[in-house]
Amino acid sequence: MTYVNVITGFLGSGKTTTLRHLLSQKPAHENWAILVNEFGEVGIDGALLADQGAVLKEIPGGCMCCVNGLPMQIGLNMLLKQKPDRLLIEPTGLGHPKQILSLLTSDTYQPWLTLQATLCVLDARQLAETRYTENENFRDQLAAADVIIANKQDTYQPADQQRLAEWEAAAAAGRPVVAVQQGEVPLTWLARPRENQRELPDGAHHHAAAAAPRGLAALSLPGNQRWRRALNQGQGYTSCGWIFDDETVFDTIPLLEWVRLAPVERVKGVLRIPEGTLQVNRQGQDLHIETQAGAPADSRIEVINPGETDWNALQRDLLKIRLVTSA
Repeated sequence: MTYVNVITGFLGSGKTTTLRHLLSQKPAHENWAILVNEFGEVGIDGALLADQGAVLKEIPGGCMCCVNGLPMQIGLNMLLKQKPDRLLIEPTGLGHPKQILSLLTSDTYQPWLTLQATLCVLDARQLAETRYTENENFRDQLAAADVIIANKQDTYQPADQQRLAEWEAAAAAGRPVVAVQQGEVPLTWLARPRENQRELPDGAHHHAAAAAPRGLAALSLPGNQRWRRALNQGQGYTSCGWIFDDETVFDTIPLLEWVRLAPVERVKGVLRIPEGTLQVNRQGQDLHIETQAGAPADSRIEVINPGETDWNALQRDLLKIRLVTSA
């Protein structure tokens, strides 16, 4: 029997950081698996979660939450065949939780898995903005959770603490609200039973449709191309991601400036630099960077923004800071 937890949370709440912290606490005798879905086509979380001691299956390019989401079922079946002791599922931050929870509790999967507590990772600063609080996914992710993880508490101002307390009083309905920073969730929360049985409304169709290539990405590149770009759109958001080959190296300081100054809401990447690997994670003005000695298999970076953005201008600036630019 495999124990399963769903880790939800809106864009930028810190789900991947939370997963990495949970994986760091994995008992040595247990086998774990991760099923992760991303809104963008490039797939950054898989690179961030690689080599963390768990079997990983990644579903990029939209939402695995649709009722007929075959990628979700295929990925789930592949992982369950390996009989992991625990499976952690991270849906995209733009995904609605109802269909995933319905699938996991269906008769089909009852002999194979036990669904335990669903955790929703929340950045309480988002409670101040109606673009979040009026978003049905944001609301229903919180409504579906057994435990609410108020992440990034070290960044909260008194007004954020007050809004979180008001939300807890009005909507938590006795469910625990745990304040943490850097996703430092105790492993014991995973073993809690699933007690929240409230019926969620049906979410809108959340599958993102891939946008047509534009600008440089629309060119017919030669077979030895060094990079490619992918766009994806849905729910008023657009993602643009780039993947570069294993010989491309970026100039570290200009790359950090590009990440810091890009006029977008979300930046996430794993890139090769002269010093090894640079991991970047930016939500709004919050920027987290991490370096590692070894080099990644390739370089990947993705940005997400509501509305239209000049992707070609961002791309031109990104291409300029490559140290290997022969193609």
